[in-house]
Amino acid sequence: MSVPASLATLRRELEDAATHLGRPHDLRFKPMFGGLMAWLDEQPCAWLTSGGLALKLAPADQPALLRIEGTARLIAKPGAAPSRHYIVLPAALSRDTVQLAGWLARSATGAVRNAR
Repeated sequence: MSVPASLATLRRELEDAATHLGRPHDLRFKPMFGGLMAWLDEQPCAWLTSGGLALKLAPADQPALLRIEGTARLIAKPGAAPSRHYIVLPAALSRDTVQLAGWLARSATGAVRNAR
């Protein structure tokens, strides 16, 4: 399957963040719902869509991310309710490898907390 250039860019940004964490081999992608779903440690961590990179975060981690200008809850399709778990990042944040890595680590930690 050919991946649109915008999704390929977002994928590279997420791969760079995983590499920054020393975990590039723990990240995998699968085409889903017109975008790419990303898993870290076999837990869903992000959804890459034409609207941007949306990280899956535990409820406790969401307020801090939502205070960053340009973030918003993912709306998967027109008319749908905003996601309770996925937060779309502004392009400047997804391009900042160090910041993105920190949020990706929170995503992975939240997935572990939610699995318990």
